[in-house]
Amino acid sequence: MRWRGERESGNVEDVRYEGSGGRVPTGIKLGGGMTLLLLVVGLLLGQDPLQLLQMLSQSNVGVSTDSQPQPQPAGNDETKQFVSVILASTEDVWGDIFSASGQQYPQPKLVLFSDGIESACGMNSSATGPFYCPGDQRVYLDLSFLDELHRLGVSGDFAVAYVIAHEVGHHVQNLIGTERKLRQYQSRVDSQEQANALSVLMELQADCYAGVWANHADSQRHILEQGDVEEGLNAAAAIGDDRMQKMAGRRVNPDGFTHGSSQQRVQWFRTGMQTGDLNACDTFKQAGL
Repeated sequence: MRWRGERESGNVEDVRYEGSGGRVPTGIKLGGGMTLLLLVVGLLLGQDPLQLLQMLSQSNVGVSTDSQPQPQPAGNDETKQFVSVILASTEDVWGDIFSASGQQYPQPKLVLFSDGIESACGMNSSATGPFYCPGDQRVYLDLSFLDELHRLGVSGDFAVAYVIAHEVGHHVQNLIGTERKLRQYQSRVDSQEQANALSVLMELQADCYAGVWANHADSQRHILEQGDVEEGLNAAAAIGDDRMQKMAGRRVNPDGFTHGSSQQRVQWFRTGMQTGDLNACDTFKQAGL
């Protein structure tokens, strides 16, 4: 992926290893495969990872609360630069898309943190994975998540860019009112299964929006190199609900999906990437809503 030398966003807040300012590390360290499972399930299912401890402990996964001192990261390390460039690209793409319809695009902040952080959406540990908080319009990312992607077999710059673009997709949903409508829909349903189905539609649309970003970003800057598209599709497939349920030692239960199957996530990411059209991402309309 061609990204070096491109504009970096000024909206990245680096609070890694800070213990003040309302952002407090949790100090909890998870051992072995626990980190991987809790991180990804938290990312995909929108659940408190600690609620899954009892289930995962049956697989002989250990937990340690010992705190390990970690080195202070460089203020402008390469990974941070990459994140800043990708965020800047999303700003350019969505700024143009909103401008074309006569609207302004309020840019989100992206917060880099370690261990845990307090946002307008509450306290979250690193095990939650990357997330977007509509209450403060910020994307939160612990860079240790990138190591967990590698353990899932996901590699490449574009795979990481897809994850960031997906979270920015949630910001777009918040701006255009989709997030509010989803909560209204969920308040009217009678079961958790129905609420989960609505969450799937929301997440698949964010996948599609990530594809829209990729389409426009490549048109603007020719950022894609050979193999990048495959990296993005592989990332979408790797974090499907069905795959994560299997990794947790559970049977595949579509009623428990909150982000969509691997096939669905690939399909919608591909739709956005091939069309570059926001209107092609109306997952709710296709579901009859």
